[in-house]
Amino acid sequence: MYKSINTYVPTVNGNGRHLHTNSNGQHTGKRDTTITTEVAPGVAPQSIADTRRVKDLQQRYDQNFMVTPAYKATLPDMQNTDQNRGANVTIQHVGIHNFKIPMKIITREGDPLQIHASVTGTVSLDAYKKGINMSRIMRTFYEYDESELNPHTLQQVVYSYLQNLESSTARIAVAFDYPLKLQSLRSGMVGYQYYPVVLETVVTPDRGVRQFVHLDFVYSSACPCSYELSVHANLFRGVAAVPHSQRSVAKISVEYSDDFMIEDLVDIARDKLQTETQVLVKREDEQAFAELNAANLKFVEDAVRLLYEGLDSDERILDFRVFASHKESLHSHDAISVIVKGVEGGYDAYLEPFTYRAVAT
Repeated sequence: MYKSINTYVPTVNGNGRHLHTNSNGQHTGKRDTTITTEVAPGVAPQSIADTRRVKDLQQRYDQNFMVTPAYKATLPDMQNTDQNRGANVTIQHVGIHNFKIPMKIITREGDPLQIHASVTGTVSLDAYKKGINMSRIMRTFYEYDESELNPHTLQQVVYSYLQNLESSTARIAVAFDYPLKLQSLRSGMVGYQYYPVVLETVVTPDRGVRQFVHLDFVYSSACPCSYELSVHANLFRGVAAVPHSQRSVAKISVEYSDDFMIEDLVDIARDKLQTETQVLVKREDEQAFAELNAANLKFVEDAVRLLYEGLDSDERILDFRVFASHKESLHSHDAISVIVKGVEGGYDAYLEPFTYRAVAT
């Protein structure tokens, strides 16, 4: 299908070439390079664009071209139209995902820490609007790029989103790896453990501003059943047996109020699960880790209940959800469990589609 420009419709032969006709109506095979540039006085630039003839475009970049206010006024703005395609309905989230930016965060001890953040910013879009100005998502966030990454800054960002994009709902999520020192069990060596973290702020008309933190905590889970069977083989048959254990992950999501730090959530996970994977180990640390696992046997059901106990006892935590996955070394499948605090209108235990694929640890 070829669009008619100035009532001229190009003809295409079997080789896909455009053919042109002369005054006798015969195909000449030549290209029409005629350029029409005359413009009637008072004709708007858009009218010029609508009536111009096909011409050879110049394949060059003009470094000296300057954008004037008059020229900028002629640029199309497709977002600010009402020519929607599809259903004329509200969109809950539209924006930008995974744009990168360095930021500064203050640790619980008060030390500044530089992190490399991946940002997702979204707003709602009313049914009568075609689209948002995507660049404003990034431009607005860059107004705070020198600010400290904390709940106050994220609240300012979402309120700026509401104003700059004329929306009723806004969300910002900042993902990064948060390093904390972890001491070996017996040798005393210290290494950095990196925790995948997301700080999220949401503002809605009905619930106002809400703050969330999401943490992936990796630990070892030794199977209680496998342990007892191994001991049985030792005692009754004199046969050596090793109970199976595996790297496991708890994906913890928390809605909080007041001052709540990433370290506070890590502390809860460390205290309740006890068997966090190690960074630097010597032989004495490896032996200690085996003993630690034997002293803290856990099914996936135990893991989420232990975390429930720790999270529910912190008054700063308004709501929470825990998804635990044990990457079974005995089986070819994973063992999973989900638990929520049970707040009305809060987190539910719905298994998102990603949980039906292998969960990375």
